[in-house]
Amino acid sequence: MIDANFKYVKGNFMDVKSQIESGQAVLGIELGSTRIKAVLIDTANKPVASGGHGWENSQIDGIWTYSIKEIWEGIAKAYGELKENVQKEFGVTIKSLKGLGFSGMMHGYMVFDKAEEQLVPFRTWRNNFTSEASAKLTEVFSYNIPQRWTIAHLYQSVLNGEAHVKEIDHMTTLAGYIHYKLTGERVMGVGEASGMFPIDLSTKSFDKGMMDKFDALVADKGYGWKVEAIMPKVLVAGEEAGTLTAEGAALLDPAGDLVPGIPLCPPEGDAGTGMVATNSVAVRTGNVSAGTSVFAMLVLEKDLSKVHHEIDIVTTPDGHLVGMAHSNNCTSDYDAWIQLMGQAVKELGFEVSTPQLYDTLLAAALKGDADCGGLLAYGYISGEHMTGFSEGRPLFARSEGSTFNLPNFIRTHLYTALCALKTGLNILIDEEKVEVDEIRGHGGFFKAAEVGQRIMAAATNTPISILETAGEGGAWGIALLASFMASQKEKASSLPEFLNVVFEGSMGEAVKPLASDVEGFNTFFDRYHKGLAIERAAVENL
Repeated sequence: MIDANFKYVKGNFMDVKSQIESGQAVLGIELGSTRIKAVLIDTANKPVASGGHGWENSQIDGIWTYSIKEIWEGIAKAYGELKENVQKEFGVTIKSLKGLGFSGMMHGYMVFDKAEEQLVPFRTWRNNFTSEASAKLTEVFSYNIPQRWTIAHLYQSVLNGEAHVKEIDHMTTLAGYIHYKLTGERVMGVGEASGMFPIDLSTKSFDKGMMDKFDALVADKGYGWKVEAIMPKVLVAGEEAGTLTAEGAALLDPAGDLVPGIPLCPPEGDAGTGMVATNSVAVRTGNVSAGTSVFAMLVLEKDLSKVHHEIDIVTTPDGHLVGMAHSNNCTSDYDAWIQLMGQAVKELGFEVSTPQLYDTLLAAALKGDADCGGLLAYGYISGEHMTGFSEGRPLFARSEGSTFNLPNFIRTHLYTALCALKTGLNILIDEEKVEVDEIRGHGGFFKAAEVGQRIMAAATNTPISILETAGEGGAWGIALLASFMASQKEKASSLPEFLNVVFEGSMGEAVKPLASDVEGFNTFFDRYHKGLAIERAAVENL
């Protein structure tokens, strides 16, 4: 069935059907950490159909990864479900599109040889084992290079003496790989590219001086390649990035109904599509994407005063400077606790739907003490660079004087999901004096909107708004970027101008932070940092 968020206006049924039949609809597909989502939008940029496929990363030989087989099976299943929903709802089969775009989890490492054979398994953003490379490149470039970045993975492979490095012909990210297989074009959107390698804002491409420094750093290895040659070409939002080939159409739609020749926009990462999906690409705007991981993006008026290891400097899809605070862990641990409670309910003989379970338990958090009654938790499913952990151990702790009840327990897990993020935001807002008028939220953390907004407002001490489409996140965002690309043939505009028209009247009222919540969160935040020794002991001994 079509998602409830995608109910078209009844009077427009024939219009939407006609648009799909005539190939005027636009499609966006995003590969997130736990779900691949496909969203179809009409000529008014409104979602009219969706499809999806759940998947999970695997840890194999110490590497968090997804296989090539899983990638293409997942994409075909997500598109297939969307296609089936369109057929059921409108009685038509998708054959062509006005535009198409792909997005994926930002960062990571995918490398291929001249025969296009994958050299090592896909190393995702979740792998925190490039600290040596990260530190050295940050020193050489005088520019923060986080562990997740593609260039950090490449240089760590160099430092490790991995044999595959000399065979590299092409290095990319998940979104870049998919785009290449669908179009034959080795290109990438500037927002996604800014998570591979530093960007020169004057050229909106990879920084030439830093590429030269990297080449000099590895010159004695005799690899036979220069780093510029193995990276994709950088494009900005609005540019056409190739067309769907016959081979690409078969990968996306194995049934063979989709025709080649459809134009694609530059592939982007989930950070860029999150900015688009929340209309947060203009200066003094910000957004926070909270799901399996959580990151906040604040569009900067100027560069930061110095290098901060906790802050990524990336760009919007149209190439403007962004300060990014990123935490590897957010909802996974409290999802596990809520699922455990659901199992307990079932054992007692009751049937409760997943939405009711989440809504009820998350709402209970608002009844808890503002400081969580002295409880403490760490949802470190994986390592957490923001606080210096290459590995994680989820844990919960309390003292004999703590107030241990359900509201405090749930509130603790919501608070702790945002504490690593707040560590980075404090640098941007308190130290660098970055000003932001409002932060716009999207992702699974906002399933129970009132709860998610209020807790996030407490953590950031900033008004938090969400959109009706907040739950759709990046899939809608990349569809909008594909629509923006298509629109440039008819009427040239800037990306902010385009999005202001799309979002006119759709932004929900911002939830302002309550003073008591902010004070309570800050108390918990201090407890969280004092307790990091407990988490470190767990990593060392469990």
